[in-house]
Amino acid sequence: MRLGVLSDIHANLPALEAALEALRDEGVDEALVLGDLVGYGPHPKQVIRRLLKEGLPAIAGAWDLRVAYPLPGTLPEGVGKATLEWTRSQLAEKELDYLRSLRLSHRKIYGERRLVAFHGTPGNPESHLDLLGPANPFVPLLERYSAAVLLLGGRHLPLSRRVGMGLVADPGSVGLSLSGEPGADAMILDTETLEVRFLKVPYDLGPLIFDLRAWGLPPVLEKVYRTGRFPKED
Repeated sequence: MRLGVLSDIHANLPALEAALEALRDEGVDEALVLGDLVGYGPHPKQVIRRLLKEGLPAIAGAWDLRVAYPLPGTLPEGVGKATLEWTRSQLAEKELDYLRSLRLSHRKIYGERRLVAFHGTPGNPESHLDLLGPANPFVPLLERYSAAVLLLGGRHLPLSRRVGMGLVADPGSVGLSLSGEPGADAMILDTETLEVRFLKVPYDLGPLIFDLRAWGLPPVLEKVYRTGRFPKED
């Protein structure tokens, strides 16, 4: 079975629409969203409504929780804090209830293989593991959940690696990719062979940049959308 995996949409509707169309063109059997649906971008309400319309299973990311459960002092000064209150103000109770309904994990068995998915790490969407680092942190997680596949969203970098007989992967970011090139990240997983293929899906930046400017959101985001990286501070 071919599973499409998306993550870190970050309120970017054109990127989400392009990624969904790409998965449809690829003929995936199912799709899964690994959280951070909102935050940063100008389309929080539209993204949530689109996901509800598509009926895709999703888990909660750190940004979804920040927006759904206002907690003081959770963000330092910067781009994130500058967009947090604005994001919350755009959502009606229906959208906030949806964010509050999201679970912290997704678990499913495909044939004889168990897949588990989290945003960040189990129980902590704010924390992240380095997929390019030592394998030691991943072995006990695969063993704890008796999993063949461990999906971890949140790093905004599409990566996968084999750990023993298992697979660990991050699909990257649909709406705020930091892979060094513009476009929406998406991943396709063959649940039988555990083969992974990453997609870099182009989309029209025009409507996104227009809405970003119209709402007065931080202009540095425009540079990220265009380059796939945050600019270095002088």
